[in-house]
Amino acid sequence: MNDETPKLIAKVERFAREERLFVPPREGTPLCLCAAVSGGADSMALLRVLLELQERFGYTLSACHVNHGLRGETADRDEAFVRDECARLGVPLAVLRPADVGMAVPPHAGEDWARRLRYACFEQVLAGGIDCIATAHTATDQAETLLFRLARGTGLHGAGGIRPRRPGYCRPLLGLTRAETEKICTAFGQAWMTDETNASDVYARNRLRHAALPALRAANEAAEENLARFCEKAARADAYFARQAEQLLTIARLDAAQEAVKKPGVQTAWRLEPLQSTDPIILEAALHCLVAPVRDTEEKYIRLLVRLVEQGSGAVQLTDSIRFCAGGGVFWQECCQRQAPADSAFSIPFAPADGVKIALPGGQILKTRLFAGGFREKTQGVHKKDLKNRADYARITLLYPALTLRTRQPGDRFRPAGRGLSKPLRKWMNEAGIPAGKREGLPLVAAGSEILWVCGEGFAEGLAPGADTTQILQMELENGGTTHEHE
Repeated sequence: MNDETPKLIAKVERFAREERLFVPPREGTPLCLCAAVSGGADSMALLRVLLELQERFGYTLSACHVNHGLRGETADRDEAFVRDECARLGVPLAVLRPADVGMAVPPHAGEDWARRLRYACFEQVLAGGIDCIATAHTATDQAETLLFRLARGTGLHGAGGIRPRRPGYCRPLLGLTRAETEKICTAFGQAWMTDETNASDVYARNRLRHAALPALRAANEAAEENLARFCEKAARADAYFARQAEQLLTIARLDAAQEAVKKPGVQTAWRLEPLQSTDPIILEAALHCLVAPVRDTEEKYIRLLVRLVEQGSGAVQLTDSIRFCAGGGVFWQECCQRQAPADSAFSIPFAPADGVKIALPGGQILKTRLFAGGFREKTQGVHKKDLKNRADYARITLLYPALTLRTRQPGDRFRPAGRGLSKPLRKWMNEAGIPAGKREGLPLVAAGSEILWVCGEGFAEGLAPGADTTQILQMELENGGTTHEHE
């Protein structure tokens, strides 16, 4: 162990005490702590540091590993490595797979699905008697998260980044950079595994990791620590404004919302005057509190609601079933679950052929073309809408044995081209700004619950034609002879 390692461990200890990460839930009973171990440098450093600190904090320590089943032999290699290392270090280990939590590996599973799987597995571990799961998030992860959220658009809450703790979880390494976790592993002679997907720029976070952070380090070698420190300050400020927001909503809330608004479906209502007269930052915090249980709290949705409160009239459709309205001195949340018109929904087997026209409800016509690959998109001046509506059909038939042309259904998921991230179709439609009245009858191509093509958006990530494409599928929707595209 080198001279720097005790300092790094002491740094983690100070952080854990300041944030009260290892406090037992019951007096006189040691904390049952479980380290989430992937086999990478961060998680192996986490395991070694927690072993070093175990006597000082008095917790019992175990580990868990999630085999996502996404990388075949490589994933099995990582699992075997973690098993061997935990056995060598005397740490009890639980290994979980998708089947253990009732999840199946979908085609083209991405980061979003993998994260949902991990936390489903963690919840199962917590249900088995563990008090807290320690994850290996670092200051580098914090910096990447902040940059990603700023790029997407975020407010004060999002700028707070990854919190050191929340019920059932703690992040003891948030004060260390990724380089420092590797130093800890090296000092202990601890090997680690490398996930080959970390080298790919398919995912947005990896692009930040490979381009943005090195550029910031070149400007200031302490960039990661400085960004993480900003997140700490933002989180403290957010917590303060959240308390003020709670008081504001309590003062403004109407006890008899149904009588005050005279509208069915109203869930909660508030007087507009206190909301309009408060500090704008507190108003934003209050609206964040209202949005968070309903959908992702991206800054654009908060801005829409701020404008609604300021105007004092109108409505904002936040999801398919929830909207916020203002009028008559009142601001209220309304449940407005829509039923699809009976004649707008359809579902038919989809087996495209060249030059075929498919009649859809509402007078729409879907045209399909199938032709040989080898065209040169970059030199032939292919129209943008045609390009995004072209796919490698040979690849589709290889991956998906059966296709359906239909309207949306509960549980549908879509991976937009260029995003590398699968998300619920409902959520994507909200973010894409597709008018609510067009969503129920919007033609889709699906393989089970996975959406491969959305009318007006094009094909999902990973299906675009390439240099080796042998057969291309082109989709075009017409209505009265005019191609319909969502703006």
